[in-house]
Amino acid sequence: MIPLVDLLKVVGYAAIAALVVAAAGLALLHRLRARSIAAQLGLVGVATVLATVSGIVVITLMMVLNDHDRSVVLAVAAASGAVASGVSVLLGRRLVAANRVLVAAVRDDPYRVPDARLPAELAELARELDDAYRRLAEADARERALESSRRDLVAWVSHDLRTPLAGLRAMAEALEDGVVADAATVARYHGRIRVEADRLSEMVDDLFELSRIHAGALRLSRRRIGLQDLVAEVVAGTEALADAKGVRLRGDARRGTPVEVDAGEMERALRNLVVNAIRHTPADGAIEVTGGVDGGMACVTVADACGGIPEADLPRLFDVAFRSETARTPGGGAGLGLAIARGIVEAHSGQIGVTNAGTGCRFVVRLPLTS
Repeated sequence: MIPLVDLLKVVGYAAIAALVVAAAGLALLHRLRARSIAAQLGLVGVATVLATVSGIVVITLMMVLNDHDRSVVLAVAAASGAVASGVSVLLGRRLVAANRVLVAAVRDDPYRVPDARLPAELAELARELDDAYRRLAEADARERALESSRRDLVAWVSHDLRTPLAGLRAMAEALEDGVVADAATVARYHGRIRVEADRLSEMVDDLFELSRIHAGALRLSRRRIGLQDLVAEVVAGTEALADAKGVRLRGDARRGTPVEVDAGEMERALRNLVVNAIRHTPADGAIEVTGGVDGGMACVTVADACGGIPEADLPRLFDVAFRSETARTPGGGAGLGLAIARGIVEAHSGQIGVTNAGTGCRFVVRLPLTS
C-alpha cells in the first residue's frame, strides 16, 4: 500500500495541476462567453479532459512508472477524453438546434409554441413566450378598441357640442344687438341659455368621468349601504324628470341586502340607467327599478317600455358613443351615459347587461353581496 503521506502528496500535486488547467479553461470560457453554446460546451469538455490528463501525468511521474505503463495510462485517458469531448460537442449542437427552432418560432407571425421536442428549460421558455405573446395580443386588441372608441367619442362630442354652442351664440348675439327687446322673450332667452349651459356642463362632467374610468384613475370610497337605500335615492333623484315626461316611475328593493360600494358613484351609474329609460319611454309608460338577490349577488333591475332594441345592437349598447340607427340612442348627450355606468359597475367588480323584455328593455346590474 502507498503510505498516507505519499498518497496525500500525490493528491495535492494532482489537484494543483488540475486547478491550473481549470483556471486556464475558465479564463478562455469567459472570453468566449458570447460565442455559441456548442463551442463553450466543447471547451468545457476539453478542459475537463486536460485537467484529468494533467493529474494523471503528475501521478505517473511521482509513482515513477516506466515508459510503457505511462503510455498505456495516457492512451486510455486520451481515448476517454476524446469520447467525452465528442459527447460535449454533440450536446452543444443539440442545444443550438433547439435554440434555432425556438428563434424561428419567435420570428414567425403569429408566434406558436414549436412542435419539436425541446430541452426542459427551452420548453419552459417557449411556454412563457406563448403566454407573453397572448397577453400582448390581448393588450393590443384592447388598445385598438380603446383608440377606436376615442375617435368615435371625439366625433360624437364635436357634433353634440356644436348644437348647444350655436344656440348659445345666436341667443347671446340677439341679446347683445338688441334684436330681442321685449321682457318675455329676453327672459325666455336667459332661461334657454341656462338650460344649454347646464347641458354643456353635464357633458363635460361625463367626459371627465369617462376619462377617469379609462385611465384607471377612478378612486372609490366604499362603504356599507343597503340596496333599498340605494334604489330609493336613485328613484328620488329622477322622479321629477319622470313626472315632467309623464312617465310612471316605481322603485322597490329587498330589505336587509347590504352592498359595499361608493354610494355617489353607484348612484350615478344607476341614475344614468333610469334617466336613459325615462328619455326613451313614451308618456304614460312605466319604469320599474327593483333590487334583490339572484345567484348570490345583489341585483338592481331597471325595466322600461322603450319598445325594445334590435338584437344586433345589444352587445354594443355600452360602447362609448354608440348610437343605433334604428332604435333609441343608449344615452343622452354624446352617448356616454351607459358607458359610464358600465365603467362604474365594473370598477366595483360587478356586471351590467341588457335584454329585451316585453315592450321594453331590462338593464340588470349585479354587485357582490356584503356579508
